[in-house]
Amino acid sequence: MFPRLTRRASSRSPHRLVSKQVTKALRSTAKMARAAVQQGSKAVRRTTKAAKSLQAEQTRRPPGRFVEVDGVRVHYIARGKGRPVVLLHGNGTMAEDFVLCGLLDRLARRYRVIAIDRPGFGHTERPRYRVWTASTQAHLMHRVLERLNVERPVIVGHSWGTLVALALATGSWRELRGLVLLSGYYYPTRRADVAFSAPLAIPGIGDAARALTPQALNHILAPPVFRHVFWPQPVPARFRARFPVEIAVDPVQQRASAEDTATLNSAAALLQPLYRKLRLPVCIITGDADAIVDADEHSRRLHEEVAGSALTILPGLGHMIHYSAPGKIGRAVDRLMALASEKPKRSKGGAPRAALTSSGALRP
Repeated sequence: MFPRLTRRASSRSPHRLVSKQVTKALRSTAKMARAAVQQGSKAVRRTTKAAKSLQAEQTRRPPGRFVEVDGVRVHYIARGKGRPVVLLHGNGTMAEDFVLCGLLDRLARRYRVIAIDRPGFGHTERPRYRVWTASTQAHLMHRVLERLNVERPVIVGHSWGTLVALALATGSWRELRGLVLLSGYYYPTRRADVAFSAPLAIPGIGDAARALTPQALNHILAPPVFRHVFWPQPVPARFRARFPVEIAVDPVQQRASAEDTATLNSAAALLQPLYRKLRLPVCIITGDADAIVDADEHSRRLHEEVAGSALTILPGLGHMIHYSAPGKIGRAVDRLMALASEKPKRSKGGAPRAALTSSGALRP
């Protein structure tokens, strides 16, 4: 009964009908206003995103060139003329690191210098259909050097790059003038970062974790990591100003970094039995204050295994010795070049062999 009376009363009250129409119109207007605001916000976000993408694209513009080898697009930076020197970077960084520290330009005054982005780092691809072990990466580096007509280079490896350099030397794909190994990791040990990175290296799980981590958070976490890597030296101003953090925290490079960290011990374990078989000049350089790799457990131990190698331990220097001691690295390259110009000695097995003293001078 009451609903019927209400409907009748409504039909008899024109002002109520007008009120309802006005209310409906206001609601419709408000809805349209909200939609307009939402569309405007979306347009602003799209514009902001486009501006950021353009800025990132300009920032990420590759400083070098590309070569495609075995289906992989590889980025490299080449400068100078003369006998070749190849630079292999460590984990979490890229070939541009050698530009920022000044080592590339220092060596390019006398040599043809090629710094290569390892798979997944910088601007080089890292296809998922391959397991990127140190040996697989070394073979890719060999193929790149083959395409670039590089013969008998000196290989300079830093940190994880030393494993690739050693894999290249033991792989017998090409003749090398020698190795300069910087702040290297050569023997499997217990490491928290290896255990932590293992889940992040698993396809799917690692991808989900990286997708759920905001890029803004990665940018916030980057400076403390840099301070730890450079310790006890401060992070250089040129590194803070020019290092492309947006590339370092990119999901592709983070995946590469996680995979390299997770396979660090296995890479060292596979190479360890081959160290005593090395028959080329090797200069080992490290800092005694390295917070990433212990000098005695790795560099000194390798020096004892590789006959004729030269060991230089730099007092008070940390992991990033290519920033704090580029001159010493350049002189080590010069020594290997001079040694390679001499007539090589013969070992007992008849194979050519050259030797350095512990100070890096030629052994009489």
